[in-house]
Amino acid sequence: MSYDTVAASYADITRHLLDETPEERAVLALFGDLVRAQGGGPVADVGCGTGRITAHLCQLGMEAFGIDLSPGMIEVARRDHPGLRFELGSMTDLALADGSMTGLVAWFSLIHVPDEEVTSVFAHFQRVLRPGGRLLLSFHVGDESQLKTQGYGGHPMKVHVHRRQHRQMTAWLSDAGFTVEVHRTVTSAESALGGILLACRQPDSQ
Repeated sequence: MSYDTVAASYADITRHLLDETPEERAVLALFGDLVRAQGGGPVADVGCGTGRITAHLCQLGMEAFGIDLSPGMIEVARRDHPGLRFELGSMTDLALADGSMTGLVAWFSLIHVPDEEVTSVFAHFQRVLRPGGRLLLSFHVGDESQLKTQGYGGHPMKVHVHRRQHRQMTAWLSDAGFTVEVHRTVTSAESALGGILLACRQPDSQ
């Protein structure tokens, strides 16, 4: 897996990015406020990588844990954030109980999921969130996809990176039973053109 080979370099390069992204910190804080308003409960950081967003969510007082497909990423996450929970798993086959989550975060982790699988991922997100639960997504804004062959630290990779527009993401979320509450585009250390969506699982969706 490509991310196994770059996990250590990825951690070093991205570790302090939130220090340079105040608008993204503000959105994460808003997400935390909404989770607490729901009475708290477990929050899954899906596609957590080396765990920096998971750790930030915990610092904000959330009961957060991380899930990632890459064993290398999970190994580094556990090394860098001892005491936090990280487990192997896939967002395309999310092994969480129905209605068990108060919140979900997918922070630039949908970018490798092809269009034809996004609706299935969002169906899993809807399934595991309790009614009224919040979903926070970030993604690269654009219309094209590209093959990434060189990764963090110059290591070889082979992953497709998909860029999408807010209107497409909003439509997919609506079809899956979500209401988009916040959407914005930001330019930051995280992404030259990044999209952020905060959505609520509709209470009457099944």
